[in-house]
Amino acid sequence: MSMKKRMLQIALFLVIMLLTFYALFSGRDLSEIGQAIMNMSFWYLVPAIALAVFFVSAEGFMIWYLLRSMKAQKDGYKASSLPRCIQYSFIGFFYSGITPSATGGQPVQLYYMNKDGNRGSDSTVVLMTVAVAYKFILVIMGLGILLFWLNPLRQELGNYFLLYLLGLALNVILVILILGVMLFPKVILKATLLFEGLFIRLKIWKPSDKREEKINAFIDSYQQAVAWLKGHKGSLLVVLFVTFLQRCSVFVLTYMVYLGFGLEGSSAMKVILLQAAVYIAVDMLPLPGAQGITELMYQTVFIHVFTGAYLIPSMLVSRGINFYFLLIVSLGIVLINRFVFDRRKTAKAVRA
Repeated sequence: MSMKKRMLQIALFLVIMLLTFYALFSGRDLSEIGQAIMNMSFWYLVPAIALAVFFVSAEGFMIWYLLRSMKAQKDGYKASSLPRCIQYSFIGFFYSGITPSATGGQPVQLYYMNKDGNRGSDSTVVLMTVAVAYKFILVIMGLGILLFWLNPLRQELGNYFLLYLLGLALNVILVILILGVMLFPKVILKATLLFEGLFIRLKIWKPSDKREEKINAFIDSYQQAVAWLKGHKGSLLVVLFVTFLQRCSVFVLTYMVYLGFGLEGSSAMKVILLQAAVYIAVDMLPLPGAQGITELMYQTVFIHVFTGAYLIPSMLVSRGINFYFLLIVSLGIVLINRFVFDRRKTAKAVRA
């Protein structure tokens, strides 16, 4: 990624963040919000932070587990260690958080995995498998909530119920496309090239040979993933199970915040399902970190859960931990890799 493009993404992220904070705090008593946050129990804050760290680290575990399952040592090198794979996950979280629709994470993860000596084909299959598992679990959870909790969901979400349906539909479409790429690659390739030709005729896109190469490479990577998964169903089940725990950790985090404020009256299941609904609704929206819309939806959905003066403070704590705190930690890891590890490797290469 060019420096200019990266700076534009960061600028867009910061602008949206500042507008979001302005909308949240405008006309509110900041001292009251601050006092409510200070009153949160430390004993619930700690597990909330632990759940957030687990959320990112679980992806690193899955990357490590899949690399080991593929026996990457056979070509004379070893797969990355678990701590290093967790670093990949934090690096991916940072770049996903500052780019629209979380598109920036995987390319940077792939760059570092290849730079560390992992085979490009192995790294691609691993990242594709993790991405497929993530979307599949999210769709299953979303459909389950819709089927078994429909009436309460409608009531609690209000006007945002349509946004939930949109978010779920977009995820379902994406899963169908991924499965189509895996199972019917030639059909998907023809359809993609057909749409490309249509966009070119409409002058939305310019003709490009590189675009077709990228499309072919994208489909090939998914085919590699499905070929490997067919022979390693046990590994896939492990990844799906860990992904389920990973998704749930973010939803349970909000319930820890609820308990931390000493509130009563809403069940754990209600809080967890509402947070899952917010997550599913905004997951596919083209906003860096889904900023703005997440906070707006939270205020509507949780108004009867975090009663009194606790609505905004609860949002600041839960959102602060599961996004901004993780983003800051991830930025630290990105900078360490950029200015420490990369320079050490360059120095070693020069000496060699």
